[in-house]
Amino acid sequence: MYQRIVCLTEEPTEILYRIGEEDRIVGISGFTVRPPRARKEKPKVSAFLTAKIDRILDLKPDLALGFSDIQADIAAELIRHGVEVHIFNHRSVAGILRTVRAVAALAGSAEKGEQLAAELEAGLDRIRARAAEIPRRPRVYFEEWYDPLISGIRWVSELIEIAGGEDCFPEYRDASLAKDRIIADPDEVVRRAPDVIIGSWCGRKFRPERVAARENWAGVPAVANGHLHEVKSSLILQPGPAALTDGVEALQRIIRSWAG
Repeated sequence: MYQRIVCLTEEPTEILYRIGEEDRIVGISGFTVRPPRARKEKPKVSAFLTAKIDRILDLKPDLALGFSDIQADIAAELIRHGVEVHIFNHRSVAGILRTVRAVAALAGSAEKGEQLAAELEAGLDRIRARAAEIPRRPRVYFEEWYDPLISGIRWVSELIEIAGGEDCFPEYRDASLAKDRIIADPDEVVRRAPDVIIGSWCGRKFRPERVAARENWAGVPAVANGHLHEVKSSLILQPGPAALTDGVEALQRIIRSWAG
């Protein structure tokens, strides 16, 4: 059982707090926003691409948890200093649920992890049930970045469908890296005629007026009918419990608003 855990990204921090094992956390990512009290209670020792290795070593962790192959260099440096590291690399809703169970198990609380995963799955089932009431599934264009245009990653695409929408660019969702989800021709969005546009610009405020002003976009149904919305990146672009709760609920509110 690991007693001193450094969380290099927000997801394991949120999971450990939700299962009541936050006392094991000795360091967190500076990008952590959930839960808010974690920022007050835990030292911030990493960003996403960088980490304060000396500060982490001073905390004497027996485990570091992170996310994505993008953190491979941080992981390698910690491993060279004798720290055990587990980097999750999931990109799907099923992967988020699996990670919940795995983080809890690493903290010696497998049963609590199963309970949290079951709670999250039940919430998704309720979202699916409400989605079934929507007369027609709107075509949804989810924009993760604006220059260049980048479409949503797999868990976002799956949550759009769970919430009652139809992802306009499902062929990109299995690409793990943002560079592989670039929409090279902005007119392709026009041709796919989304009913709803949702922006989540990686920590920057979504500007619907900038989207509406794009060349040839005035006739896009979402633009013509005023269905341009933002979901905060902290709710939907972190592959942890937030995406399966507040994130998907925000998506469904937007879709139900479109449906009237």
